Amino acid sequence: MDIRKILLIVVIGVAPGLTQQETLPELTRQFDQAVRPFLAIYCLDCHGETVQEAKLDLSTFNRIAAVQADLGHWKLVLDRLKVGEMPPEDAPEHPTEETRREVGGWIESLRLYEAGLNAGDPGPVLARRLNNPEYDYTIRDLTGVDIQPTREFPIDPANEAGFANSGESLAMSPALLDKYLAAARHVGDHLVLMPQGLTFASHPALTYSDRDKFAVRRIVEFYLAQKTDYVEYFLAAWQFRHRRVLEIPAIRLADIAANRGISSRYLETVWQLLHDGKNHHGPVAALREKWRSLPVPPSADSPYPVNACETLRDWLISERKKRTYAFPLVMIPQLNSTTQPGVLWKNRLIANHRRKGTMSDEERQQAPLKHAIERFCHVFPDHFVLTERGRMNLKFEDQIKGRLLGAGFHLQVGYYRDDAPLYDLLLTDAQREDIDRMWRDLYFVTDAWVRQFQDYVYFERAEGKEVITEAEFDFARGEDRTVASRKSMEKFARLYVAAVRKRDLSEDALREIAQYFVDLSSKIRDYEKQQLEARPRHLESLVTFASRAWRRPVTDSEARGLLDFYRQLRDQGTLSHEDAVRDVVVSILVSPHFCYRVDSADMADENHRLTAHSLANRLSYFLWSSMPDDRLVQLASSGALHRQSVLLSEVKRMLQDDRSRALAVEFGGHWLDFRQFQLHVGVDRSKFTQFTDSLRESMFQEPVYFMADLIRRDGSIHDFLEADHTFVDANLAAHYQVPYSSDEADVDGWLRLDQADRWGRGGILPMAVFLTRQSPGLRTSPVKRGYWVIRQVLGEKIPAPPTEVPDLPEDETELGDLTLREVLSRHRAIKSCAACHDRFDFAGLVFEGYGPIGERRTKDLGGKAIEDHTVFDDGSSGYGLEGLRNYLRERRRDQFEDTLCRKLLAYSLGRTLLLSDEPTIIRMKEVMRGRDYRFSSLVETIVTSPQFLNKRKPEAVVQNDK
Repeated sequence: MDIRKILLIVVIGVAPGLTQQETLPELTRQFDQAVRPFLAIYCLDCHGETVQEAKLDLSTFNRIAAVQADLGHWKLVLDRLKVGEMPPEDAPEHPTEETRREVGGWIESLRLYEAGLNAGDPGPVLARRLNNPEYDYTIRDLTGVDIQPTREFPIDPANEAGFANSGESLAMSPALLDKYLAAARHVGDHLVLMPQGLTFASHPALTYSDRDKFAVRRIVEFYLAQKTDYVEYFLAAWQFRHRRVLEIPAIRLADIAANRGISSRYLETVWQLLHDGKNHHGPVAALREKWRSLPVPPSADSPYPVNACETLRDWLISERKKRTYAFPLVMIPQLNSTTQPGVLWKNRLIANHRRKGTMSDEERQQAPLKHAIERFCHVFPDHFVLTERGRMNLKFEDQIKGRLLGAGFHLQVGYYRDDAPLYDLLLTDAQREDIDRMWRDLYFVTDAWVRQFQDYVYFERAEGKEVITEAEFDFARGEDRTVASRKSMEKFARLYVAAVRKRDLSEDALREIAQYFVDLSSKIRDYEKQQLEARPRHLESLVTFASRAWRRPVTDSEARGLLDFYRQLRDQGTLSHEDAVRDVVVSILVSPHFCYRVDSADMADENHRLTAHSLANRLSYFLWSSMPDDRLVQLASSGALHRQSVLLSEVKRMLQDDRSRALAVEFGGHWLDFRQFQLHVGVDRSKFTQFTDSLRESMFQEPVYFMADLIRRDGSIHDFLEADHTFVDANLAAHYQVPYSSDEADVDGWLRLDQADRWGRGGILPMAVFLTRQSPGLRTSPVKRGYWVIRQVLGEKIPAPPTEVPDLPEDETELGDLTLREVLSRHRAIKSCAACHDRFDFAGLVFEGYGPIGERRTKDLGGKAIEDHTVFDDGSSGYGLEGLRNYLRERRRDQFEDTLCRKLLAYSLGRTLLLSDEPTIIRMKEVMRGRDYRFSSLVETIVTSPQFLNKRKPEAVVQNDK
């Protein structure tokens, strides 16, 4: 039996076989009988005691123990034997292919034997800082906003495996530490103190105007999300009315509302108005007549009467406007036109009449008509919600545009809630609770009540028709916050009401002014109480925030330390409560507990199993490049995560989560070398004017969408190379000259393009990002494109080119009568170039049908017809993309599978692979082949491996870390 097969059985534990000790004598015998003679005949002339080309002396390997001690060099020997580079072409003697395979097989067998000695070794996984993407993703999930504080950070270096997520490469310099501190402060600037705890704005929120924007935007976005277009309700009612013809007889109004995303409550109200027969007069009767005239569907597949419903909607709005109440431009003409009591009085009158309508005396005297008008206006308000209001002393039709949610004051802070029709007619109980809370948060966050009164005093003094110019009002200054104290407001109110009473104001106006002071003072006192009551919750939230930021439970002493730091800032400094909280947040984010990933192990466990929270972190940073979510933390805290069934269930959930997109960007981007393409400047834009920043971004996103989709649907890994679909947005569709429909695209404008092979697309190989990345700018490069296929996709290690290699022309238009293929052929005739070029040029020539930015073409830039024929390294030939796909499928599938397994394992562990990882790679490939090559099979094998679950013991021997 072949010793490699025996070793395979032993190492992966599939079946009983020889022990490791029984295998070594057989390997020693083969070394003495076959390998040492091979070295003497074919290698030592160039790599011996006298001559040591490439600084490699193989004469020292006269015993198998010497080979075992330096397997790294023997891996290079194996690689050279496999590709036929050694012995070199000009060597006096060459071994037979059988002899070459025998020696190569022995090296593989010895490596497998050594791998089995330490199989599953977790390896040296160093403590490492969060790399830039991990930092950004973690801040996003920690704060709920995508702040991206590492924009100005230097690019993270990659390790030997090509990934920037290992301690091997992620050092922390003093300069970088300064950037981490600046990043933490930048995140802290986004902090917003809420009644219930801490949150973060999408923009810095240090100023009142910033906080206004934060709080107002939340409310306005809520209002805009509510569907109030009558067309939606008429279409839903039409669908219900004709449900039998439409072959949905059992459907309910609530079902239709849910399907269309509209209010079930309001749809029921509209339906009753259209059909209950009550109040059949005036506008109600007219509406019903128009409703009944809508077309009747002849069959189930009849189109919905959208245009007819729009016409009905427009008539209704026009009819409703005729009955809108009008109010005086200025409610208290004896005072300034924008005095706050007068504006708020007018706001309240308008809001109270949203569901009321004007009537003539004749209409009012006809009870049935009066009731019909009242019902019509009650169901169809003049506005469901007013989100924008200008100065209230302007004409009504001109006043809508202005500040969002503003009260209508002139150059003064002040908000007014005007959403009663929406609240009463459309919103569910849960939505009412949400919007009520948002309005409470607005006043808490913005300090609006106090600021409103300060502005009131300031403008009354500047533009108040000399009401408060007397010396008795000198105590009240708008720039002084104490003007809003209870004592000050009571004094001001008493003096102000007495002063304006002399101006012949109506009793209603005097009552409004007096009540204004009472109401506003009450709101300010309530706000001050909320502020004090919220402070303990803010401190509790700091501890919770630290626990989430540090991705593990905070100890009691750590919690006390954070609170002590807060008290120190408050007691010994001059910081406000908010500034002290912000500084504590910054301290949490600059702590090594946040900035670093440290895998902790259960020291009492025989295998040094990772703690549950360390396992949760390793899993989340593998699949999401970010912190664990609440579910993962909960499973870790309960201890359930260590159960394999729970762990695998979490893997399935996490791969289907949108956050797995990070795996496509970070793993896929580094593996396939497109991670920095958004910064690519290698295209001559004067010649390729279509290469805009937006097209470059679309090129970058194509492999991300492709891989993210493959991960979420758990597709076959062979789709990477063999799929007949891709993803495009409008930019990329135009570039590829393929069909595109915005109606079929997702919210970001992307759609899946099936049968993409009709346009020379599908899978990763013909994606523009790779074709452009591997082009010099003014021509294509079969060399770079082929090298990318062989190096990145198939994982071959190819040495750097010699320094004396001549350059090829930079522009296809400068090739003269030659084609690029012919120039490249001459280049390969140079002996020092041929050995490497023969390994990859064939894979690049097939892409000549794609120009320098990945566009399809039939002629090169010099006007010569392109030729995409190639002869592969096995002697077979093919044309274009399809030829390369067939070759890879038939000849290189195993190599692609092996490369992907190795890359994914190295990425998941955050270190360069060791020889002891070989059994896990073998296991990955076996499990994958038994599960239709599903991507999840690779992930599941990794996360259940000893390397992933354990931490290397401190006393472990590291002799195979080469």
